[in-house]
Amino acid sequence: MLTFDYIETNGPIGLTAGKALKRYFVEWAAKAFNWPHYSLEYLYAVNKVLNEVDYLPLVLLHDLLISAKLTRHYKGTMQLTKLARDLKASPAALWTHLAQHFLIETDHSRHTRHGDRLVGDWDIFLGIVNVEAETAVTEERLCSVLFGGSEAEIRRYDYHLTATFYIHVLRPLCWMGLLEEHRVGKGMERREFFTKTPLWHAALTLSPDEEPKAPILH
Repeated sequence: MLTFDYIETNGPIGLTAGKALKRYFVEWAAKAFNWPHYSLEYLYAVNKVLNEVDYLPLVLLHDLLISAKLTRHYKGTMQLTKLARDLKASPAALWTHLAQHFLIETDHSRHTRHGDRLVGDWDIFLGIVNVEAETAVTEERLCSVLFGGSEAEIRRYDYHLTATFYIHVLRPLCWMGLLEEHRVGKGMERREFFTKTPLWHAALTLSPDEEPKAPILH
């Protein structure tokens, strides 16, 4: 919505020769979005200037807007489409359109270290996350339930699996507002816990056998 407003107010966004968004917009977006874990101060602490590739949320947003046909590249700029202008008036419909593309149709493998793909499908992932994230759950616990192995072994030896699962499933769910990521500790001791947000139950309809069961009290 912020990007749509920017284009409507300032005109189409300029593109570089490589079709990346130009630096003036990258800087504006980093400040305006104020994305968790990607603050403007953090970005400038590790970059002298900001290119699109330095700001991952914008890289993914740019790809998503193009693939979802909400923007298009035209004469060296990124412009809104009629679909974007129509959906802008209906935030719920816009969110549904974006979620369909980001969760189901976007190939996240290019953001993994080795182009890793994940075995499984969204029906399985959503069902397991729905049950396990009723309280705070770690990615090791989710990987253990989905793929087997103990949580301790996965955390110690299989960071490749957890990283792939995070990029393909957990991060997209967080960035669509369905999960919240809680980071505890620093460096090698940092742990991530995930909980469902209120949007989860408002936006998703899952089959009865995928619903969390109430605990048995004795």
